[in-house]
Amino acid sequence: MDKNTRIAIIRGGPAGLSAGMYLQQAGFHNYTIYERNGWVGGKCHSPAYNGRRYEMGAIMGVPSYYAVHDVEKFCGITHDGPKLNRNYKNLEGKVVDPFNPHNPLHAPRLLKMRSQVKKLGELLETKYKGYDVNGHRGVAQGRYDGYAVTPDRPHIEGENENLKDLALPFKDFCEKNGVELCQDIWIGPFTSFGYGYFDEIPAAYVLKYLDFQTTMNFVKVNLWTWKDGTQSIWEHLNDAIEHPALLHSDISKVERVDGVVKITVNGEEHEFDKLIVTAPLQYFGEYADIRPDEKEHFEKIDYERYDTMAFLTKPEDAPEISYYIMENMTPERLGHLMVYYRRWHDTIDQPYVTYTLRKHEGAPELDYRATQKQVLADLETMGNPADKVIDEGKWYYFPHLNSADYASGWYDEVEAMQGAYDTYYAGEIMSFGDMDETAEYSRELVDRFFK
Repeated sequence: MDKNTRIAIIRGGPAGLSAGMYLQQAGFHNYTIYERNGWVGGKCHSPAYNGRRYEMGAIMGVPSYYAVHDVEKFCGITHDGPKLNRNYKNLEGKVVDPFNPHNPLHAPRLLKMRSQVKKLGELLETKYKGYDVNGHRGVAQGRYDGYAVTPDRPHIEGENENLKDLALPFKDFCEKNGVELCQDIWIGPFTSFGYGYFDEIPAAYVLKYLDFQTTMNFVKVNLWTWKDGTQSIWEHLNDAIEHPALLHSDISKVERVDGVVKITVNGEEHEFDKLIVTAPLQYFGEYADIRPDEKEHFEKIDYERYDTMAFLTKPEDAPEISYYIMENMTPERLGHLMVYYRRWHDTIDQPYVTYTLRKHEGAPELDYRATQKQVLADLETMGNPADKVIDEGKWYYFPHLNSADYASGWYDEVEAMQGAYDTYYAGEIMSFGDMDETAEYSRELVDRFFK
């Protein structure tokens, strides 16, 4: 491809900004990033309170976030934030330790769970070889094709019929392999952070995000944070690339005709040769000349209704640590508080952030305000009542497919459309809804198509 190709990138979140960085490193300098908001970072959103930032979206990373580390190296920054830790409460607000092997009530289950976790690790390396490559290309056909999750991230590909099992809901996948108790480990960093329930979400999403090494980092609390919040990663990147995102860019029209991409931004038309869409594909047709094959596929995308809420407490009510309420991470407890997060250990004068889901496949979506009222009541039960709510996040979260559409080959069909209409699809749906997976997919997209 001509290095002078004019490339438009829609949205300045991790996927869009990473696409700009990787394009630049590949020798493409004629790119423009459009961001409709007044900030970059997408769901890496870190507002400030009393001179310190708190997290309304993404909180943390792990050492296997290799694409994020690419960004750190490019910008000359590092993960310099507070050390995280956590504890657990039951539904009555009592502090518990469900993973304490010395508790005779827990010991038999924990021993069995430990055995099953080991078994799953072995299965993933053998029976499901290739399960953890970035993206979903080929999985429904029993193939793997992508970057390996290792520091050097080589491209690997091969045949493995067993990978078709990844289209099963994770609950069914675990039952099929006799590792049901592994859900107790995987649920903390998955469901509590908005990615849905194991009886509805295909195992591919769970295991590509929480591959074995990433999950063990969560278990061991071997986590990365950033002093100025996860948003600061992408703010630094926006400052470091040649062409920072153009903020407050309202795109009202995209027309793709005769090899030219015409984009109307804030009432003015601009011409490009290629388009990379990292915005939600589900809404692409609201402003673009969507084609029948695009519409057919993008209408199948679902997403999670995931809410965050920042609150202040009276000094005597401040939580001393972040708390997980494991019993609330089930469909039967939809709309209840799953986690509340304390970021800074040296002060109680800070916002604490709650996390809750409002949608389960096949069930009515819960009302936003009613759910917020429920979460505030849950905080009362936990013994850490809110004194004042200062921020709210109502997210379009984790776009994904159901098991049937995943198994039918949606990803292979959409990947075959890459480059048609001079358009390339990236962002959360093409990989997974966390910052590293989306950035890594942008790297692969550039490597595959922009040479």
